[in-house]
Amino acid sequence: MDFALSEQAVAVRDGMRELCSKFGLDYWSRCDAEHRWPEELWAELGAGGWLGLAVPEEYGGAGLGLLELAVAQEELSASGAGSAGAFLYLLTPGFGGVTLTRHGTDEQRRELLPGIAAGTTQTCFALTEPDAGSNALAISTSARRDGEDFLLRGQKIWISGVQRADWMLVVCRTTPAAEAGGRTRGFSVLLVDVKEAQAAGTLEFTPIPKAGSRIVQSNTVHFDDVRVPAHRVLGEPGAGFAVLWDILNPERILASASAVGAADLALRIAVDYARERTVFDRPIGANQAVAFPLAQVKAQTELARLMAHKAAWLWDRGEPSGHEANIAKLTAANAAWDAADRAFQTFGGMAYSEEYPVARLHRDARIAKNIPVAEELVLAHIATQGLGLPRSY
Repeated sequence: MDFALSEQAVAVRDGMRELCSKFGLDYWSRCDAEHRWPEELWAELGAGGWLGLAVPEEYGGAGLGLLELAVAQEELSASGAGSAGAFLYLLTPGFGGVTLTRHGTDEQRRELLPGIAAGTTQTCFALTEPDAGSNALAISTSARRDGEDFLLRGQKIWISGVQRADWMLVVCRTTPAAEAGGRTRGFSVLLVDVKEAQAAGTLEFTPIPKAGSRIVQSNTVHFDDVRVPAHRVLGEPGAGFAVLWDILNPERILASASAVGAADLALRIAVDYARERTVFDRPIGANQAVAFPLAQVKAQTELARLMAHKAAWLWDRGEPSGHEANIAKLTAANAAWDAADRAFQTFGGMAYSEEYPVARLHRDARIAKNIPVAEELVLAHIATQGLGLPRSY
């Protein structure tokens, strides 16, 4: 077994580290305080080819895999973004680039992948509904045929990045459940032209006030007979769950990579402070009550990194990776939260001051335990798929 990153992955890691060093903690704290997308960094990522790492070379990308994309995500989050940095690689390179590369038609790839690789075309993903969160089988958003088109109607919630997106990948029912012939049949993934639907008055969205991850807005989205040409279906109509799993597993893997990077960042900040802060004539890091919890977080983080890399490696090889992606998500989210929480405790009362980045990292890390899937459902999946226990859902 070889645990070393490939030369390509090492080059990605080192290149991202160098680029992101120009956008440190203060930059990310300003973006958070101003509730704005990191436009300057996004422009450099696009110009340097960092958004097209997993896009085939024929469409302007680097032709690498999900592992290299995860390594880039890890470095970006560790550079100062923390958990919120996940959105830069999830929304467009992940949801758009990875999905279209695997499931898009030649026409869809030619139309969208070059812009995705350059950062000039942006995407988002719409699955969750008010009455269908973790249970995707319960979604009610539907699309009915109207000649050569589909008419999309329904509501989604917690859809991030709509404001910036050119295209939205929407999971919907195209066959009623009673007629579908199976629990996972009758679903489709549609490519919706966001700007065109807005102009037609058939797509509206409303931002949701959030406690964290303020660099991107999350929204409630309403579809009122959005017209979607049939050639904008991803994969086969009615067989959208095959596409959906290839969206959800990379989502979990990239979210895990971001959480690992966020844990590295929080740990680095806490360790630096523990070395410098002197109480009773010695650094507080000399006290085992401070040092041991930080050491525990270091161990957690390294284990989570290994599982995130393994899950990405499996996915790139076309092997089953859902079990590993879920374990990576669970362990990385807990590592990010524990790292942020221990950083908060290490800083003491000063952690509550916005002068330091600890409060931002703390509130951003907490949501990773709930999204993109709640840890309780991850545990249920591990229990049934990994241990063979009876299903609870």
